[in-house]
Amino acid sequence: MKNDHYYISCGGTGGHFYPGLSIARELKKQDKDVTLLLSGVNSLSQSQAAAVYGITSLVLPKMPSPGKNPLRWLQFLWGLAGGFLITLVRFLKKRPRSLFIMGSFASAPAAAAAFFLRVPLYLHDGNARIGKANRFLSRQAKLLCTAFPAVNAAACRCPVLCTGMPIRPELEEKRHISRKEAIDGLNQEYGKNLSQDLFTILIFGGSQGAATLNKTLPEALKKLSGKSFQVIHLTGKGKLAETEKIYENSSFKYLLLESSPRMELFLGSADLVFSRSGGSSVAELTLFGKSAVLIPVRAKASAASQPACPAPTTTASAVYSINSCVSFILFFENDIFNVVDFFGDLVVEFFQFLHFIARVHDRRMIAPAERFADKIEGEGNKN
Repeated sequence: MKNDHYYISCGGTGGHFYPGLSIARELKKQDKDVTLLLSGVNSLSQSQAAAVYGITSLVLPKMPSPGKNPLRWLQFLWGLAGGFLITLVRFLKKRPRSLFIMGSFASAPAAAAAFFLRVPLYLHDGNARIGKANRFLSRQAKLLCTAFPAVNAAACRCPVLCTGMPIRPELEEKRHISRKEAIDGLNQEYGKNLSQDLFTILIFGGSQGAATLNKTLPEALKKLSGKSFQVIHLTGKGKLAETEKIYENSSFKYLLLESSPRMELFLGSADLVFSRSGGSSVAELTLFGKSAVLIPVRAKASAASQPACPAPTTTASAVYSINSCVSFILFFENDIFNVVDFFGDLVVEFFQFLHFIARVHDRRMIAPAERFADKIEGEGNKN
């Protein structure tokens, strides 16, 4: 049987899914057969998102992180076994040319099936510190691609290559969108009256860790009386109603949404961004040349697991610069409330200064999806 089918395992958070989808879209544009393997709470919506671009996907059983709960361990093992069998059957029907894994323990069933059938395995990690799943899978992988120069590359058992982060094609195409076009697009899309003249703050927390951003930042921003700014806030799935309550009686304009596929409009309209420090977020901010306050999840900021954006180890904030061009300030979770409170009445002027010094951006950490598609194709020809 001819092995001419490509598989990409990118279930889990959006930080795993969208880079994988971008690579799949490029492979499809090159007339390659490709299937996404998805698992997790967002797998159904991710499957629908892939279908918009004509990308086939296979939804695997959910496999929750086990932790110390015996019941969750049973659910984990059930998902692992079920995912392995489903993937194995699919691999036997459509023999893989290769399997590309975008990180996350949710890819374990696909990796097991690939190991069983001796399918060439390739990995990608979006963080500065390669995660446990990828370090383990590197034992059987031919290559591990990273978004950042990895601080623990020596812990991997396969070659490691810094390639950057795959970016959605529509973001590449719209990276020069004007502020007017972005604001007008948001007003038209969501029936709002955001102003082109107001300083605009964008807040998004991604699939993980949005709760702290959703609660603390609105409370802090409401303290800025007499300042002219507006807020755009993507709360994450299922968190819109509780965040709306916090914004009640705000003196500034705001737009609240759970999520949106139109990130070019949000990034194009923003003067300053508050977000988590995931690899995809940092890459997109760099692409659009935005200043940002990055808040890594506390657990990921430890010595065992660095945030995507290499960061200071103290809890004090520090200006961080990607190749000395795009400016980021890093705060840890316990410091978030003080981000706005500390600067008080001067905060907006400070933000405007940051925006001024970060007009130029360096795109060396951005990776067009075709780079990965070509790498997979080139490596596949060697097998």
